[in-house]
Amino acid sequence: MVQTRRIRTSVLDVAYEEGGPSDGRPVVLLHGWPDDLRTYDRVAPPLQAAGFRTITPSLRGFGETLFLSKDTMRSGEIVAMAQDAIDLADALELREFAVIGHDWGARIAYALAILVPDRVARMVTMAVGWQPGGLPTPSLKQAQAYWYQWFMATERGRQMVRSNGKAFARIQWDNWSPPGWFDDAAFEQTARSFENPDWPVITWHSYSVRWGEADKDPRYADLDRRVSVAQSISVPTLMIQGGSDAVTLPESTEGNDRYFTGSYERHVIPGVGHFPTREAPKVVNKLVSDFMRP
Repeated sequence: MVQTRRIRTSVLDVAYEEGGPSDGRPVVLLHGWPDDLRTYDRVAPPLQAAGFRTITPSLRGFGETLFLSKDTMRSGEIVAMAQDAIDLADALELREFAVIGHDWGARIAYALAILVPDRVARMVTMAVGWQPGGLPTPSLKQAQAYWYQWFMATERGRQMVRSNGKAFARIQWDNWSPPGWFDDAAFEQTARSFENPDWPVITWHSYSVRWGEADKDPRYADLDRRVSVAQSISVPTLMIQGGSDAVTLPESTEGNDRYFTGSYERHVIPGVGHFPTREAPKVVNKLVSDFMRP
């Protein structure tokens, strides 16, 4: 039975869902943008049935997860969200856990594997690859797919997110995957998470700061340095890529196995776009099950 819970960290009042046996091996499932924890609705149950304890939080700025203080910088930095995940694990007394991350959640997972490799047993990442150092200037084709990120680096783009964020999110759903993969009800259900008052600023700050177009939160400077200088990841990793992903182009995640000193597998799912958990849950579940098996 899945239960909705809340727990406080030093910065957030975190809303999360928990399911599976309380003594099962814990798995933290991290969603991306523009998405929410509903992306794991068809992934978490098989894990629970297999004896895993699933913990699926709403990221900062999404759903019912709230900042404790109005004075805390609304940072969308990936390292900030990695610290949120560590704080959540600490609050739940999770000494070791697996991580499944999609989109932003994948970036968070990579950061966790660098920052607390002794605690991350293994990880599954979807739709985003990893390589050392800061984000390189993308190819022209990839830059075109990233138009929304460049747009949010401008004040007009930020105003669009503030005033019309739901429509801005919807256009990404419409264009990042082959047509027909979702219906209006599915989008509307997830879009309720975007009504969080901090969602607009977390959204634009996350995309602006990663390209050096916004200030970073000094609170996370040490984490940022540690992630930026990392040259490899030792945590066993399964990377799942949609073969028809129109935003993170499949070729952008090729050849990254040389950066992983632990086991690394990359699986491309033909005909699937940016949201494998929603578009091809049966395939994802089979890959995850095989990978998570002791």
